[in-house]
Amino acid sequence: MFRNHTLQVVLALGLSVLASGIAVAQSSYDLKSPDNRVEVRIRTTPQLRYDLVYKGQLVLQNSTLALNVDHKVLGEAPKVLHAQERVNDQIVKPVVRQKFAEVRDHYNELNLTFDGGYAVVFRAYNEGAAYRFETSLTAAQVKIYGEEAKFNFSRDFVVYYPQEEGFFSHNERKYLPQHLSEIAPAFLASLPAVVDIGGGAKLALAESDVADYPGLWLKGSSGPGLAATFPPYPLKVELHEDRDEHVVQAADYIAATTGARTFPWRVIGVAERDGDLLTNQLVWLLQRPAQFEDTAWIKPGKVAWDWWNATNVYGVDFQSGVNTATYKYYIDFAAQYGIPYIILDEGWYKLGNVLEVVPEINMDELAAYARQKNVGIILWVVWKTLDDQLIPALDQFAKWGVKGIKVDFMQRDDQLLMDYYYRVSREAAKRHMLVDFHGAQKPATMTRTWPNLISTEGVRGMEWDKWSAETDPKHSVTLPFTRMFLGPMDYTPGAMLNASKENFRAIFERPMSLGTRCQQLAMYVVYESPLQMLADSPSNYLREPESMQFLAAVPTEWDETRVLDAKIADYVLVARRSGKDWYIGAMTDWMPRTLKVDLSFLPGGNFTMEAYQDGSNAAHMASDYKKSTTSVNKASRFKIQLAPGGGWAAHIHP
Repeated sequence: MFRNHTLQVVLALGLSVLASGIAVAQSSYDLKSPDNRVEVRIRTTPQLRYDLVYKGQLVLQNSTLALNVDHKVLGEAPKVLHAQERVNDQIVKPVVRQKFAEVRDHYNELNLTFDGGYAVVFRAYNEGAAYRFETSLTAAQVKIYGEEAKFNFSRDFVVYYPQEEGFFSHNERKYLPQHLSEIAPAFLASLPAVVDIGGGAKLALAESDVADYPGLWLKGSSGPGLAATFPPYPLKVELHEDRDEHVVQAADYIAATTGARTFPWRVIGVAERDGDLLTNQLVWLLQRPAQFEDTAWIKPGKVAWDWWNATNVYGVDFQSGVNTATYKYYIDFAAQYGIPYIILDEGWYKLGNVLEVVPEINMDELAAYARQKNVGIILWVVWKTLDDQLIPALDQFAKWGVKGIKVDFMQRDDQLLMDYYYRVSREAAKRHMLVDFHGAQKPATMTRTWPNLISTEGVRGMEWDKWSAETDPKHSVTLPFTRMFLGPMDYTPGAMLNASKENFRAIFERPMSLGTRCQQLAMYVVYESPLQMLADSPSNYLREPESMQFLAAVPTEWDETRVLDAKIADYVLVARRSGKDWYIGAMTDWMPRTLKVDLSFLPGGNFTMEAYQDGSNAAHMASDYKKSTTSVNKASRFKIQLAPGGGWAAHIHP
């Protein structure tokens, strides 16, 4: 149905419905993952609740779930009418290869149908568990007055918790470790919360397939647990300037929706080792498949970005800035290195009207120049202005031949905004345009459903270096295990001016990165973003041909991912394959480290490895690096040295 998006390779066990003759009168059910390591123990008296057991260890205990529909609580004193089990085992081929060219969708499922027109579906994967409500109510419209999802842990574990000030947020948080009992009910968090359950294993709380519904947030429980909370349905909003739309009056319900529907999945990802968080695909697998069939036009790739470097180009005979000449320079740079896109960020249109281009830019001329050079243009827009002018704006962009839009400043995920993400993605797809949502986290969980939704922000990324020291290497090596669990993250790496902790200064118009040059290069392998930014000035890149040799070649989507070594918030070592080429990226926090690299994953034969390592003086002069070229094969083993805030990057090819 969806082209070859889902390859219906159903294995011998696949999609077979197991005997569903479970005694309806029973009040407890046991569901195990295919490898038996994840177990969900479900009980239906006196209310719907469950335990989660991992490798024999009780992790979640008496966790509860309920849905308040028109003041009737589904899950309270439930009466089971029917219980059905099934097994699914198939191979799915993603349209956009974020981690793998093929993903195995293997789970055991239990569907409990209850008296009162609803069901709850539980799934157990080798990589975790999930559940969701389904309703079959006859009412055309119902109101959801609340959803209970309490994650009650068996012990007072440590959690990496992205605490927020409120529902109005860019979701650009730090993931800081603290004990569950230290989190008060007033302390909100976005997703995911990653819990250290002992023995090296981690558990990640997230959601998936959120449509016509608000996003899930978390709060403390004054004990060893976390609970769901949701932004209420907006009744009245006030717009500040062109972008900050605040909810000033909210309903006492969270959603107004149809009576017969499926609700979002509540996701409990489980990782035996820290590195497994990077390859866990539960959030992606639980999304509904692509909502359109023609996907051949979707082209991931890198993009030259203007805003981080403040359009500072030099060695030219024109004044740089938001003008036609400057963007032609960006196009020339992109064409020289085979970079498929450039972005025109804030300033190209008169704020408040995306149809009015500033006089310094001749968009027809620029669009024609980009076509001539085979470089696509992506346009930044404020979300609210685009919403007000959506169809005429996208139609005009299509006439210019624009390849994508970067939508910014939403800062909300109530039901109305979640609907907005769907609407924009749908209308953009009709015009063969990519979408990169900034200013919110939730679109990261929609990229299978909308494969043209090519990347998302909602991450404390490198832009923070323009005004603070907040994106230091400690934070940077935490993100792959936390925020990236949800989906692609537009961190915007690529700084060519690099600084140690002692030498760093936040300079808005001439920014630098915290950490070494090699850490910046490694981010292109470690961080997943099918639309990956080159954040620095083309003029700076042109002065760095060795670094550009790597940056021009490194792909933005991957056929295979292997985590070679990793520890959350400390270091990460990742290998990824694209075709026959392998790329390796290593990053560390402020601790210098020695890591072992084992190339036994390579196929037979000899390969050339071009490696970038921190220089002898990188601890003080963070831009110092050394490039080497050696022959390697699957028997190669060696050690790499990472400076404080350092990295290592390599391209291995036949």
